[in-house]
Parts: sequence; C-alpha cells; structure tokens
Amino acid sequence: MTEPHPSPYPAASPAALAALDALGLDAAALEALLAAVRADGDRAPLDELLGRLVWSSVCEPGDRHAGAVIAELGAASALALVAGREAAVAAALAGTPAWADEFADGAEWRTALERWRPRLDLARALANGRNAARIGARFVIPGDAEWPTQLDDLGRRAPVALWVRGRPGALVDCARAVSIVGARACTDYGARVAAELSCGAIDAGLVVVSGGAYGIDAAAHRAAVASDGPTVAVFAGGVDRWYPTSNAPLFERMLERGAIVSEMPVGQAPGRWRFIHRNRLIAALGQATVLVEAGARSGALHTARDALELGRGVGAVPGPVTSAASTGCHELVRGGLAELVTTPEQLVQLHLEHCGDAGWTDGPEVAVPLFAMHAERRSPHAQRVHDSLGARAWRGVDELALRAGMTELEVRGALAELEVTGGAVEASGRWRRA
Repeated sequence: MTEPHPSPYPAASPAALAALDALGLDAAALEALLAAVRADGDRAPLDELLGRLVWSSVCEPGDRHAGAVIAELGAASALALVAGREAAVAAALAGTPAWADEFADGAEWRTALERWRPRLDLARALANGRNAARIGARFVIPGDAEWPTQLDDLGRRAPVALWVRGRPGALVDCARAVSIVGARACTDYGARVAAELSCGAIDAGLVVVSGGAYGIDAAAHRAAVASDGPTVAVFAGGVDRWYPTSNAPLFERMLERGAIVSEMPVGQAPGRWRFIHRNRLIAALGQATVLVEAGARSGALHTARDALELGRGVGAVPGPVTSAASTGCHELVRGGLAELVTTPEQLVQLHLEHCGDAGWTDGPEVAVPLFAMHAERRSPHAQRVHDSLGARAWRGVDELALRAGMTELEVRGALAELEVTGGAVEASGRWRRA
C-alpha cells in the first residue's frame, strides 16, 4: 500500500488547527496555494503562513499595534480575529509587555480593532495569494532564507511579510546595500551624480536600493542596471502595479538581476501615506542612505529621518547654494546629521562605517531640524483620507475607512478638516475630492 505523501509544511499547533477547521479551510488546497507563492525550501507552519497572509491584507504599513500582537501571540492570532474570537486574543495579550506598551487602558485595542475589522476577510487574503501566483510573485516572511534580516531592526514596525518579484536571493544580497534617494523633479546635475554613485556602489559589490520613482530613484536604478548589477526597488503599492508606469521598461530589466518588493498585497494602489511608510524599508535595507538632491519638502527627507532612527549612516550630496533642489541636503549637513558625500568612494566608506548592529529607536523621533517634515498643510489622517477620496466617485465613510485603514471616527474627523480647508466636498452623506 502506498504511503500518503507527507505535507511539506510543519504541523500547526492544536489551537491553530482548531481555528483552521473552524474556518472551513481545506488543507490540501491551502498548501497548493502557498506552494505557488513560496520559494523552494522555505517551510513554515501553515497557521503562521496563513496568519501572515491575513495580516498582510488587514494592516497598513508600519502598524505597530499589529506588530505587537504578532510579536506576543504569533501571526496565527489573525485567524482567531477572523473567527470572531477578539476577546480571547485580548485576554491572551493582557499582562504582556505588548499590552502595556501599545494598548495600555484598552482604548487603543478597541481603536485597532475598528481599523482591522473591515479587512478581516479570509477570502480576500486567499485571493491576494492567488493573484500573486498569477504574476509569479513570492510571499516572503521572517525566517525564510530570502528574508532580509536587517528589516527586523524596525521592531514592531517591521513588515508582516513581503511580496517579491525578481531574482531569488536579491534581498539577501541587501546585507551589503546602499540606498540612494532624492527628488523626483531632479536636475541634470542630480541625475548625473546619482548615476555615478550607483555605478560606484555596483563596482564595489553593493546592491543599490531605491524607490523606483522618477528623478534620482530612476537614475540610480538605471545606472545599476547598465552596470549589470543588482538593484532593488521598494514599491508603495502592489508589485503588479508598475508605478510610475513610464518606468515599466526599467522595472522589467531590474527583475533579471534585482527585485521589486512591497509589503502591500498585489492589486493595492500606492497612496501618499504608503510612500511615507515605505521609506522606512528603503532606510532599513541599506546600511547607508545618501540623499543626492532633496528640496525643502522632499519625501526623501523622511527616508533620512528613518535611517537616522535606525542608526544607519546618512550622507548628503552638496549642490549649488542657489539650488532649491539641494536645500534639504544642505540642511542635513549643516545640522551635523549627514556626512558630505561627493564621490562613490566616500559612499562606499560610509557604508563600511555602518555595517554594525543597529535597531529602531522606539523612543522620541530623531530631532531632524528640517522644516519640511512639519510643513504639511494637512494632518496625517487628513492626507490619508484625501488620498482615498475619488476625484469623481462619491464614497461613504465606511468605504473610506476600509481604503485608508482607519476607524470611521478618525475618517469623520479627517473629513471635517478637509471640508474646512477645501479638500473635500459632501453630498447626501458621501464624499469626493473638491
């Protein structure tokens, strides 16, 4: 009699098996789905994999409340939440460091649940996995051979999982990486310097990490590809959505030696708040981050702040004193927060000086004296809701809460702010951009 073929996945815990059974999951179908999005040789318990698949759909990037739950109870806690056993999860958390740090009096727990409930949808999580399989994307979690361990320095803000397209091993190679970032509307000077730094980094055996955007990001990626070297782009949306679309040929070429990576599931659109949060991954992947050009309000300054909070090296390229495109770089150097970088050799040296252990500081943010970081006219909540509004389509508060990953109460407060400042208009209880 032929012995049944054993499952390639480690056994789930009894409690998790009960949760899987209660959710009516077919183990064989689940294993087949996971096999389509997992690298050969990577094995983790089914409940852990499914839990992270769910969490990836539930929480927005950098959600430290979700990170705290996973750190204390494991990713399979998501399955209990899907099954409606919220009280059991809260009881298990009570008395833990995570509860004391993140959920204190319980109000934060209730708020987190209100954010998560609309997205606690197992069918949606499984659909994300199937869609990823169709484009050949891989689902990578902590502990996998492909997981870049430097992301663990983000602590509770570390990504739940990563969706990856490209060469297997490209993320592991980021153990020797530099991040090159800067303005989208860069000058010819900035693009040329970014390309020179990128080529020098590749020649030194480093991986070039950036965000795939116009300007400095694209110049750094293109130079790495032209040098036949590995380069990694961190997306703010799903890895199936080339953004910006005009960079699609570049992204296709990057997949041969490097990778496209995101913590957002396939199909998710990049929102402005997601760009801000993805910057922490760019900062964490590189042992050093250099800003080539950054104006007073450049998003690259957020990457510099994240790198500083992680203890990474930060460099800045000088520009003409009359150039507004270099104001942010000059302020970083003037404040003693960044080293002056003018040559590829200096970038490599900065990398070598910061290859030691580091970690996210969960205390007060690094006091980066850059007025751009505080110059937004909208609050963070208002900006997230504004990005979730349609230009023509009218949307209700519940739909906006689902899109923005916020509670309905937070959405209503943000809409009030947007209405006063002229960012949104309302009709019959539904909203769109002004």
